[in-house]
Amino acid sequence: MNKNILYIAIAVIIGLGAGWLIFGNGSSDTMANKDISDMSDQHDHSGESADQMWTCSMHPQIMQPEAGDCPICGMDLIPAEAGAEGLAANEIKMTENAMALANIQTTIVGNAETSDDDGMISLSGKIAANEENNTVQSSYFKGRIERLNVNYEGQQVNRGQLLATIYAPDLVAAQQELITAASLKASQPALYKAVRNKLKNWKLSDTQINAIEESGTVRENFPIYATVSGTVSEVMAAQGDYVNQGEPIVKLSNLNSVWAEFDAYENQIAQFNVGQKINITTNAYPNKEFEGTISFIDPILNNTTRTVTVRATLQNRDDLFKPGMFVTGKVKGATQTMENTLSVPASAVLWTGERSLVYVKTNPNEPVFEMREVTLGNRSGDNYQVSAGLNNGDEIVTNGTFTVDAAAQLQGKKSMMNQQMMQDESAMMGDMEMSFDEGFSSDFNEALPSYLKMKDALVESDAGQVSNFAKATSKKLKKISTSDLGKMEKQHLTKSIEMLDAIATNENLENQRAHFVILNENIVPIAMNIENSTNYYVQKCPMANNNKGAVWLSTEEEIRNPYYGDAMLTCGSVIDSL
Repeated sequence: MNKNILYIAIAVIIGLGAGWLIFGNGSSDTMANKDISDMSDQHDHSGESADQMWTCSMHPQIMQPEAGDCPICGMDLIPAEAGAEGLAANEIKMTENAMALANIQTTIVGNAETSDDDGMISLSGKIAANEENNTVQSSYFKGRIERLNVNYEGQQVNRGQLLATIYAPDLVAAQQELITAASLKASQPALYKAVRNKLKNWKLSDTQINAIEESGTVRENFPIYATVSGTVSEVMAAQGDYVNQGEPIVKLSNLNSVWAEFDAYENQIAQFNVGQKINITTNAYPNKEFEGTISFIDPILNNTTRTVTVRATLQNRDDLFKPGMFVTGKVKGATQTMENTLSVPASAVLWTGERSLVYVKTNPNEPVFEMREVTLGNRSGDNYQVSAGLNNGDEIVTNGTFTVDAAAQLQGKKSMMNQQMMQDESAMMGDMEMSFDEGFSSDFNEALPSYLKMKDALVESDAGQVSNFAKATSKKLKKISTSDLGKMEKQHLTKSIEMLDAIATNENLENQRAHFVILNENIVPIAMNIENSTNYYVQKCPMANNNKGAVWLSTEEEIRNPYYGDAMLTCGSVIDSL
């Protein structure tokens, strides 16, 4: 028995020793490796944490090295994508995949090189009828058009061709007078002559008058003949119409010569003079070039397009040019190309009406771009001369410019559209010129304290207090005399009172805030045009009003958003101060 127990004890000891030999060392190694791995992982993560940047999902221009709240809207920051750090406020970065899909290409700009097109200005225009050769054929007497021989535009008409036949009651009576006067011409020659002259004034020829006199028969219908040859450009009457004396029947255009009318931009006007030669091409005859001479430069600028009409007269005896046909003209500018002027492809330029923009690649090794405003000179072929905004050696986007601009807009950076909106935030209201006297300014200033309390109540999301202060503000505004106000001033005041009454009678907070948007669109412009007894800040939340933006007045520079309250308390910015 004791011997069996001894054997069992020895077996257990041997088993434990074998287990330690098999698993103990491996476990130690594993633990050691695990410790090393953990240290390595800890090291890597600390490195990642050091490089991690944080941004706002609503304001991607915000980049901070640590987590926190967005300084604009107060929302929690989220980790930014790798590589998003290090960008300037107005720079955007695109992925290589997006660059490839949009086929974005760049070019390094340099001094313009001389070429055959150096100093040539390219103009777009179209062919128009020469109005100097237009003629209106009218009826010389009143009556009903029994037959109209000219029925459609483009019809060729020769001089002396019958245009229409008219039943003229006045001519019927005049013919009877002629027949009667002819029998008395020996005794009353003056009467006879007067009757004949009356018919001549109606453009009846001597042959027609003699035929009436000799036949002694009254003719009811009279013909109207074309006095010139030309092409019908407009039919101005219809068969069966009753026309008065002098009323037009048809308009004829002589297309032996036509006008080529081009639109020249305001900054190109100095390049043109009457008498300059212009080379004209058209898609209808791509292998032909026609030479013309500038005959007219419109002295009045078109305020809508900011262009003037430059006109050349072209001979068209072979009927090659048709009115409405698009043409291109090239003119040698009156002033020569300036030295050291940079040249950029036309495809690189974005037009916004008053501004010209390009996108510059700011990092030669990465797809990072920045919008830049430039000043353009003349156009030479497919290139524009740039007098300001770019430096020699700058790399600009020449293909896919709109795609880059769209990416900038989506990232909340300066772009073709939103830069103009940012510049106009304060101007949109400040440009409303209103006139108020001192009495109105004083009375209006007395209403603003209750307006400010209403704004603070919206910040606190207290609908009941909002209603009370709206009622108080409305009461004070209603006391202001409107007898001396202009139409626009009265409309703004009336609308402000209407919105205050709507806020006062509705305790739904979202509804109050919706009316508060319209209230400020009317009350803020008034505040911007009066003498203020207190300093005010005009503040704006870009996300309010369905992301269209909305403003309000405050006496404090610190943003406290009345449109969202605690949800986005600090979302907004100061756009003006009064």
